[in-house]
Amino acid sequence: MVRKTIFPHELVGREIEIISSKNKSHEGMKGKIVDETKMTIKIQQKKEIKTLLKSNITFKLLLTDEIIVGMEIIKRPEDRLKGK
Repeated sequence: MVRKTIFPHELVGREIEIISSKNKSHEGMKGKIVDETKMTIKIQQKKEIKTLLKSNITFKLLLTDEIIVGMEIIKRPEDRLKGK
């Protein structure tokens, strides 16, 4: 049996890079996550904030090189952290 692991940590404050996206203009985008909701993350790039749908992206945490598929973390952040 294959067990799926859900990313159990807080994402706000993490530096990320978008490695794939349904919107090709988002690929390669780097920034700091400043907010997270059930369906979106907000990334600050220099002076602007971009809102991205989790379901459309796969991103890498720059500090640890962990790859996260946005579709797998579609939950409210507090529910994901509690393990619900």
